[in-house]
Amino acid sequence: MRYVVFIFILFTVGCQNKGSNDRFGTYLGATPSVESLIKPEGNTVKTRIEVPDGYTRVSVKNGTFGAYLQNFPLKPDGTKVLLYNGKEKIRQDVHVAVLDISIGDKDLQQCADACMRLRAEYLWHENQFDSIRFHFTNGFLAEYSKWRQGFRIQVDGNQVRWVEIQSEKPSDTYEAFLKYMQQVFMYAGTLSLATELPKRNLSDIQMGDVFVMGGSPGHAVIVMDMAVNDTGEKIVLLAQSYMPAQNIHILKNPHDSNLSPWFDMEGLEQLETPEWNFTQNQLKSWQ
Repeated sequence: MRYVVFIFILFTVGCQNKGSNDRFGTYLGATPSVESLIKPEGNTVKTRIEVPDGYTRVSVKNGTFGAYLQNFPLKPDGTKVLLYNGKEKIRQDVHVAVLDISIGDKDLQQCADACMRLRAEYLWHENQFDSIRFHFTNGFLAEYSKWRQGFRIQVDGNQVRWVEIQSEKPSDTYEAFLKYMQQVFMYAGTLSLATELPKRNLSDIQMGDVFVMGGSPGHAVIVMDMAVNDTGEKIVLLAQSYMPAQNIHILKNPHDSNLSPWFDMEGLEQLETPEWNFTQNQLKSWQ
């Protein structure tokens, strides 16, 4: 088992914050007041969080990734963020809503993993199975189509390959899909995601895009929704998981209580979220 632990350390990249983490302190900036934009009775991103005055929510076609994220189900208003082990995240001051999606019982589904999970869930539900593929940090391409055929991933030191195991039969079940995603979470991370995704210009930002800083530490957040005003200025909702693995949650804007939980993209040079800062050059796209 020694080599398995070594590979886990080598391949995965944490989401630990620079200067603070989930164990200590609270954010020292302004505390957003977001009650006016939150509709507690809403059970999806689109119906729970309204847009500020002067903005219109971007309309997207049914069946697109953007529509999937806009209409993603939420847990009841006021739900706390829980860790993979059932304990409460110490910081409960960074989110306005919690996505209704499983965490798993292992410390795996962290920041980049949450972005990959949402993308893969969309593709799986749209039966786009051949498009579910992620690179490990060492460059290995983990294709869900091969996993469905019954192949499994064997890790031996720095060598990774597909193997055929007699006990593993071809399966297209959701449970098998989640097992595949656990393998991805173990050996992919912010480094691989930042390398894998092409850069997106901030002016072209779309729902589903990811702000990602690859590294150790590193972090990633995903654009869940978007609105625009008459002059074309865009605002977005952002979601994250963190470290340890925890519920995916929609973030507050720590610097603009009037706009929170929306983030203004106009003239953005540095995106400051409650637990991480990004630059506009760290915006990536799945396309």
